[in-house]
Amino acid sequence: MDAFKLMKELRANYEQEGHYIPKETGLNLIESTSQNGGGISAKCRDAQVEDLWGLSSFFAYSTQTFVLAVNLLDRFLALMRVQPKHLSCVGLSCLHLAAQRSTLDSTLSSGHELIRIGQRRFTASDLSRMEKIVAEKLHLTASAVTPLTFLHLYHQVALSQSPSSRKEVLSLDKLEAQLKACLCRMSFSKAKPSVLALALLRHEIQAVQSDDMLEMTHHVQRHLKIADGELEHWGECVARCLSDYESPRCSRPNHRKLLWVVSRRTAHNLQTSSCCAPDLPTIPEAGWDHSQSEDLSEDLSSGEESLSSSLEGPGGYFPLHLRRRR
Repeated sequence: MDAFKLMKELRANYEQEGHYIPKETGLNLIESTSQNGGGISAKCRDAQVEDLWGLSSFFAYSTQTFVLAVNLLDRFLALMRVQPKHLSCVGLSCLHLAAQRSTLDSTLSSGHELIRIGQRRFTASDLSRMEKIVAEKLHLTASAVTPLTFLHLYHQVALSQSPSSRKEVLSLDKLEAQLKACLCRMSFSKAKPSVLALALLRHEIQAVQSDDMLEMTHHVQRHLKIADGELEHWGECVARCLSDYESPRCSRPNHRKLLWVVSRRTAHNLQTSSCCAPDLPTIPEAGWDHSQSEDLSEDLSSGEESLSSSLEGPGGYFPLHLRRRR
């Protein structure tokens, strides 16, 4: 896409972004709610977004799905009064709706799978009803303008105006990861998508010290008529967030583990059955059938899987089609 078409598309999205920004009055109400105040606090919202990030990583969902899910969640929370006990259902419904509308996720996990892996305490029918409520209240359409929309367009503009020797320096994957980190903080929900994306891009360009690409950001800023003070404010917020996120003291959502919870009854039954296991006869080596070795080894190893697993490497207790995805 040439520079003229990119600028035209930027302008079209800039004029539409106001329809997809959460209501600031609702966000202010959430920020003023204490942790034990009986409503959704900013800390609760941030924890929910981190959970969505973990599930998105596990199911190999695209960044587009995660960013759209956060956008739907923030817009809904800023519009409706939600009880804390319903937050996980709202969050998971937003993720499922976002995955359904993402053009990058060819395989869609069922609501039952999301509930099972996420270890939620509601049913698939509860999730389906909540999805209908969210879609109705937000007047959900096929797509939405998010910070990722602008980040991709800005990145294309930067590469089109930059020498080939600089193109490998500006990593889109890194920019997307930085955007995810920012979205885990509710304060960034108040930023216009166009401004947040440009602040992220400028932060990365300043890090790689590219004068020609930095000049391009000034041109884009003038084209969209973004105020200097607004861009500077969110640029400082981005810098602080990424500095904190890169600190070794920061607990990153994608490093969290999914734990398989075993009830007392199941644990008791497992202990009982293991104690009462009958003695099995020794397999004679002379009669060993090598054609059966693969199946037998699988059977023997099936009981040795760990009950917890990193998001980067799901354990053997997960369905085969999910393991193949990773």
